[in-house]
Amino acid sequence: MKYELLIGLRYTRARKRGAGRNRFISFISSISMAGLALGVAALIVVLSVMNGFQKELRTRILGVAAHIQISADGDELSDWPAIAQAAARHPKVQAVAPYVQSQSMLSFDGTVKGVMVRGILPEDEDRVADFGTHMRQGRLGDLKAGGFGIILGADLARSLGVMRGDKVTMIAAQGLVTPAAVLPRIKQFTVVGIFDVGMYEYDSGLALIHMTDAQKLYRMGDRVSGVRLKLDDLFDAPHVARELFRYLPADTYVTDWTRGHANFFRAVQIEKTMMFLILLLIVAVAAFNIVSTLVMAVTDKQADIAILRTLGASPGSIMAIFVIQGIAIGVTGLALGIAGGVALALNIDVVVPFLERVLGVHFLAKDVYYISDLPSDLHWGDVHIIAGVSLALTLLATLYPSWRASRVNPAEALRYE
Repeated sequence: MKYELLIGLRYTRARKRGAGRNRFISFISSISMAGLALGVAALIVVLSVMNGFQKELRTRILGVAAHIQISADGDELSDWPAIAQAAARHPKVQAVAPYVQSQSMLSFDGTVKGVMVRGILPEDEDRVADFGTHMRQGRLGDLKAGGFGIILGADLARSLGVMRGDKVTMIAAQGLVTPAAVLPRIKQFTVVGIFDVGMYEYDSGLALIHMTDAQKLYRMGDRVSGVRLKLDDLFDAPHVARELFRYLPADTYVTDWTRGHANFFRAVQIEKTMMFLILLLIVAVAAFNIVSTLVMAVTDKQADIAILRTLGASPGSIMAIFVIQGIAIGVTGLALGIAGGVALALNIDVVVPFLERVLGVHFLAKDVYYISDLPSDLHWGDVHIIAGVSLALTLLATLYPSWRASRVNPAEALRYE
């Protein structure tokens, strides 16, 4: 082992009994190490949570929304079978499903709620959306043409006070114009199922009925509101949407999920970037605490430095000794921070519910936030970036004190020894 490494590591471990100054230097060193560990751990956990929010948003929103939607003027698509067949010819389109969508009101036992009603073909809808895997009661296949069954979101069913088998009254937004007045179209539906996708917007405001029943209720004949597409890769949606114009008539509109829900993902990405920069300042402060540790260490070790210089050590060797000491402090704190941050990020689904039970609070209320559970998605690429930046800051913090150590004059240092 080179003597610079040996002495640098020995200075890191050295403890002099009864030496108050040395104990204070050791205390400052421990604080710097702990601060760096906490900063790195916090950075890993926060970035993992932001990644988890991005993943949950994609999963929950796109689980019930379409990757691509094809519609026309007035939200009425007449020749939809031909359009669906043309869109399905694209190699990246996995499934297509027609839909009818409109706003209505649901009434039950004196309670009235405004909802978005979506008419679907259950066998086709199950291929483009994940409603089937989120059914709390009943099945998507329980929607039968002419049966006038309805499937409600869990929060919507709870606010109306209905259960499976109850009958709710639907009031269509389009009324019947008569000489006397405009009469609303009213139809009674039987609740055949309840879904819970974990997204408050849909759980509290979406109702599913059979597409044939929706066409009768809204007097659309054989027309539909549009066609929903599912792709093999959701990130190709903008590119595929542009290419679909070659397959479709000129009077159709093609929109993808990045337009309809871009604000969610853009907001999360901006928050992730800002949180990275803010927490990086904590890591930088902890790393530069090493400067004060090494400055005091250099002052305390001036006699040792002078002796090493008289024995033939070069200024570069003296500088290397204190760089090694600073890096040893930083690497130890970095290793502890990475270990703690990774462990917490991988187990946050256990830690957060435990804290909620102990404190008696719920951090993310379901009626306020789109996602009511704190998700975590650890990306090792983020861990590597954090480790690299933290190590670079640690190395940068060691340079000035180490350079000052290399400039110590042996004669001046030993004058009063």
